[in-house]
Amino acid sequence: MTHLFCFGLGYSAQRVARQLADDGWTISATARTSATAESIRHMGYRVCPLYKDARENVIAALREATHLLLSAAPDASGDPLLNLIGDADIAAFKNLQWIGYLSTVGVYGDSEGTWIDETAPLAASSVRGRRRIEAEAAWVSFAQRLNARMQIFRLAGIYGPGRSAIDRLREGTAHRIIKPDQVFNRIHVDDIAQAVIAGIAGRGSEQVYNVTDDEPGPPQDVVTFAAELLQVPPPPEVPFAQAELTPMARSFYADNKRIRNARLRQDLGVSLKFPTYRDGLRAVLATMHSL
Repeated sequence: MTHLFCFGLGYSAQRVARQLADDGWTISATARTSATAESIRHMGYRVCPLYKDARENVIAALREATHLLLSAAPDASGDPLLNLIGDADIAAFKNLQWIGYLSTVGVYGDSEGTWIDETAPLAASSVRGRRRIEAEAAWVSFAQRLNARMQIFRLAGIYGPGRSAIDRLREGTAHRIIKPDQVFNRIHVDDIAQAVIAGIAGRGSEQVYNVTDDEPGPPQDVVTFAAELLQVPPPPEVPFAQAELTPMARSFYADNKRIRNARLRQDLGVSLKFPTYRDGLRAVLATMHSL
């Protein structure tokens, strides 16, 4: 039996879980509240409650799982799952064949707009990025002791249905913030899912993959293109120095880099469904029209 245990069932992990469930996989996922647990049951998945008996529930889920997908972010105390289990529990996880970790391209820090790939130094400029670096290393070490296959997926800015510039324009929350020469890579949630599923299927000889689109671009260009698709005026341009941003939102502008995805294509064998933000936003709009 193939059984995926999702530690964290957010936007990206849900996409992976749904595709595998449709293929007959058993899916289990963590829930931090009883309301989340009910939502997971409604999806047809098994629930691993973290709001009571967390350690016991996690160990029970890992005993049965053949594959583990990690998408919960580390905090000041470290990785939330590794904080619940340890080397003494490894013997109980004899069915676990593969571990996938959803990380972030934020681990690279700032390359001043130059192109980088998976061989670039890990020089995160944010606390969140440094925690990800530590969590990646901790999971690689754990997987080695478990003798399980481990793959890390460093994700660019995630978008897709319900979470895009088109949605923000419709909600009236979109902004065109101008910071000269600033660029970002992005990745559609469906391309994240196909990358992870390729790894689960046994593809890829490398341990780390940048999961990004082909065309890093200025954030204001994405909003302008979304407005063109909706046939509405784009919001006014706002200089970065004058933008009213949360500390977290402002931190995303600290790094300026262009991310290569050649390993994703050539080694993992992923052909992106949405190689540019224009392809992805057209698909988001088409999904809206089909509802």
